[in-house]
Amino acid sequence: MDTSTKAESGAKPYWNPYLAGVLLGLTLLATFVIAGQGLGATALPKRLLALIGLGVAPEWTASNPSLQGYVAGGVNPLRNWLVVEVVGVFLGGFIGAVSAGRFRSTVEKGPRIGVRGRLAYAFAGGVIMGFAAALARGCTSGQALSGGATLATGSWLFMLMVFAGGYSVAYFVRRQWT
Repeated sequence: MDTSTKAESGAKPYWNPYLAGVLLGLTLLATFVIAGQGLGATALPKRLLALIGLGVAPEWTASNPSLQGYVAGGVNPLRNWLVVEVVGVFLGGFIGAVSAGRFRSTVEKGPRIGVRGRLAYAFAGGVIMGFAAALARGCTSGQALSGGATLATGSWLFMLMVFAGGYSVAYFVRRQWT
């Protein structure tokens, strides 16, 4: 379906994808200029875990190889530009939904799957992506957008594999959406 037309449910149209792409590109450029690094949000869960660890078991957190970099020198793990970025993502999503007249509580799903099934698939996909992002040391926004913008070969290969994986799995789940 064309994203510029109204959906069958009577919902308002989405933003123009070209305009959204240009705005995303300008946002990425601004993060490089202002923050000195690109977009990415994978480290936020680890920062939250480090903050909780400091409160519950500070010695263990400080000696944990995965978390010690976030708490070195007694610095609050949330004192980082990444926290501002994630707040901006939520705020931007809210502004985008309101400005397009699409702000409502709903679960997007196909006609052949229930809300529970859709949420179960979304949760499973999120867990897999979170685990993979931890292994890859970066999420899709960090790898594809920021790495791709800096012409990093690994980021371009990553995106090719994301598309290959998506297309290879699409055949098996397409009936849920048609």
